[in-house]
Amino acid sequence: MTLFIVHYHLRPGGIRRVIELATPHLVRHSPQTVTRVVLVTGCAADKAWHEQFARQLREVTVEIVVEPSFNYLSEQDGTPGQITKRIRAALNKLFAESRSHDCLVWAHNLGVGRNLIVARELSTACARRSIPLVSHHHDWWFDNRWSRWAEMQRAGFRTLAATARAVFPPAGKIIHAAINRADAKVLTDNLGKHACWLPNLTERLPPPPEYRIRTARYWLQKTLKHGDAPVWLLPCRTLRRKNIAEALLLTRWLRPDAWLIVTGGASSADELPYLHALVHAARAHKWPLRLGVLAGKESRKPSVNDLFAASEATLLTSVQEGFGLPYLEAGAARRPLIARRLMNIAPDLDRFGFRFPQAYDEILVAPGLFNWADEFGRQRKLFKKWIATMPASLCARVPTPHLLATSCPQPIAFSRLTLRAQLEVLAKPITESWLACAPLNPFLEGWRRRAELQKLRVSPWPSTASDWLSGEAYARRFHRAVQALRSKRTRKSSATRIQADFIRLKLDVRNLHPILWSQSQ
Repeated sequence: MTLFIVHYHLRPGGIRRVIELATPHLVRHSPQTVTRVVLVTGCAADKAWHEQFARQLREVTVEIVVEPSFNYLSEQDGTPGQITKRIRAALNKLFAESRSHDCLVWAHNLGVGRNLIVARELSTACARRSIPLVSHHHDWWFDNRWSRWAEMQRAGFRTLAATARAVFPPAGKIIHAAINRADAKVLTDNLGKHACWLPNLTERLPPPPEYRIRTARYWLQKTLKHGDAPVWLLPCRTLRRKNIAEALLLTRWLRPDAWLIVTGGASSADELPYLHALVHAARAHKWPLRLGVLAGKESRKPSVNDLFAASEATLLTSVQEGFGLPYLEAGAARRPLIARRLMNIAPDLDRFGFRFPQAYDEILVAPGLFNWADEFGRQRKLFKKWIATMPASLCARVPTPHLLATSCPQPIAFSRLTLRAQLEVLAKPITESWLACAPLNPFLEGWRRRAELQKLRVSPWPSTASDWLSGEAYARRFHRAVQALRSKRTRKSSATRIQADFIRLKLDVRNLHPILWSQSQ
């Protein structure tokens, strides 16, 4: 059997990590012998990553097919018609000798909306040839990514019904997989056994040898020019939804001498204004922040695992995640973690058996630390513009965001501020902001004492984790789901109804965060 793996790009990030971890297990535990793996992407990874990926698969033939038309539409030239022709030609060539019983397509994030032409054409090509397709959803275009709507309309998807048909095509041998139970429930309620929950897998690697930890610390000292100052790690790309300013605020409050480092840079032009704003503010105020330490082509950089071991603590302050690998990676690396609880992820982590000693829901800040009137006006303006990017039929269904629903200044969650207001809070002297906010967040006082003593607690690795997160468990769930495609009985469900059920879930007021409303604030 040939396993085709399709993704827009192979840049560093969560999806590439899932592909590199899961593929050897999917091959090893496949009911059919996998003799060939074909990576199909719009943008290749570096040579070293491809070589390492191939080495993991040993006797299996590994091919890399780079077709630029599979990349994000925003990074391509050409009309939708021209791009469609390129994609169709590539798929015809790709599947020229494939038969329904000897191949399987594992496609990632077709529902994120970055290239719905690929989503439509791939599902059509598979349906025409009766090729089984696993559509693996990590994110959704309708989950605080409404800026995609105008782009999708320009690409020919002019109605909500059209986007629904592209993401949830009505024909073909398709399994829809979600990485958290909240999303999986929507899918299974509509699609029955043709949908599944497929939580990400995690390897618990042994700690790096001491010489590699020393090398990573030396590299950090040389890169940051910080001497022996402690380092706190935010293992992610520089994206708005990662809420990086909150990680910096917590670092400065709890461990004032520490540097905060973010591993990845911006993954698209959309995120560059956010990155530049953070860099400019950090330079202006001399904040110990460094973004994208592992970005670029510099050789001999430490691995992420080495950075975990070389760092004093790890943070995860995202306002939106599909799964949140760093929750698990910190535990696997035996490093203390300070992390936000996310309502779509916390129940899954609890089911896996994880307990997080330094988890919180929100960080409240005093209204006197930023200009409330300016922020209220800014949010009202941004919210109005954000609403205007949505399909007109949805505008009336959006609830009023937290700050705009208040009648007078009062403590507000830091995550409910625009980046401009977040930077205002950070610009206040750290003692002033701590004294104003510590009473609002009483749990922080104990964390601060532990941080000063370097005794922040590590999330214990539960004995039940392997039942959910091991490579073998992952492969078992994956292949069990694929077996459902052999059944001739399918549950008919409307694509528009599935999408509508998701939109109702995603428009919950708890999911409204101003840092996601605009690329620049």
